Amino acid sequence: MTTMSNTDIEPISVIELTRDPANRSDPYPLYERIRAMGRVVPTMFGGGVITSHADCFAVLRDNRFSSSNRHQAGYEDFRTMAEQLGIGDLFSMMDRVMLFADPPDHTRLRRLVSKAFTPKAIEEMRARIQRIVDDCLDRAAAKGGMEIVEDLAFPLPVTVISEMLGVPTEDNQQLREWTAQAVKLLDPSDDVAELLPASGHVVAMRDYFDGLVASRRKELGDDLLSALIAVEDDGESLTHDELLDTMILLFGAGHETTVNLISGGMLNLFRHPDQLQRLRDDPSLIGNAVEELLRFGPPVQFSGRTATTDVTFGDVTFEKGQQLIVLIAAANRDPDVFDDPQTLDIGRQDNRHLAFGGGIHLCLGAPLARVEGQEAILRLVQRFPDLRLVDEEVEWKPTTTIRGPARLDLTW
Repeated sequence: MTTMSNTDIEPISVIELTRDPANRSDPYPLYERIRAMGRVVPTMFGGGVITSHADCFAVLRDNRFSSSNRHQAGYEDFRTMAEQLGIGDLFSMMDRVMLFADPPDHTRLRRLVSKAFTPKAIEEMRARIQRIVDDCLDRAAAKGGMEIVEDLAFPLPVTVISEMLGVPTEDNQQLREWTAQAVKLLDPSDDVAELLPASGHVVAMRDYFDGLVASRRKELGDDLLSALIAVEDDGESLTHDELLDTMILLFGAGHETTVNLISGGMLNLFRHPDQLQRLRDDPSLIGNAVEELLRFGPPVQFSGRTATTDVTFGDVTFEKGQQLIVLIAAANRDPDVFDDPQTLDIGRQDNRHLAFGGGIHLCLGAPLARVEGQEAILRLVQRFPDLRLVDEEVEWKPTTTIRGPARLDLTW
């Protein structure tokens, strides 16, 4: 049996690799090179990268691995530096927010918000989602072209999550700008100072939602924010800080990744015109198509987990405090699980992709993302049968954990 620290594999710098512009435009050759290096590839800072579907699936579902960085070796030093820079509150927030929380806090937080995101609740929203999509496409038709991010991929999910939460529509653009900066906190970094710009945008979002909560407390509505203010579940409720953190998470996660599912999914269909035509010929494939687009180009490329105790899988032991990068995008193309994994096949069956993660942190908004992706993509390709890219060259967003086109101009 070997530990990660005993491996003979040359450590890699995930930070440098993911920031390479060539890897940002097409990271999949890099992922295959990492896969070929071994089952666990060590990083420069004592962690490791895993790429196989089996290992990624197991780690995501194993509660001995936490999504919170506070279990990571050296965390206290990193936090001390953050406090010296005046952003210690950011770390307190990240310890509280559901995305990084451990049980029992995670269990309580998720239970309090999960009822709004059940498949049944989301399916009841499908007609409203269809109307939003059609409104977006009507505006595009009047212009004779569209930039899919601004004209569809963003307006759809941000309108839906705003209506769910009770966020005024006129505030969406400002919140979007803050979110676009805040998600950079999810990218790997060895320099705490790099968190400063994103931290400022998180503070701005907290101030905004603090004001919205104060307003809503005076007059509750029928939105999710009002429900969270009023909720009482088994004698438990959200603290004020937890309420603000949850609103930031739900708003950001409720649109940021779905934007990339729609825009990135359409890009992959354009790059595989046989599959685009297949969808046009057989609209009943849309459910399978969205799952395959999630597998082939997941909006969330990787996730982090930290061992809270020594954990042994087969002949590999992960030591307490070691951080793992769970390379979801590589797991989704594991040849041991998927036939011809580098091929986009919208009719693929038994599609066990990990685009929504797994375990207790399985994406709460997965049912919503699926419905939004299905309606946006199918209605778009049906409305404009001659739809095509204006330019094959694609500008990508500057983030690495969350991946998607920055813009995508279309014509017909």
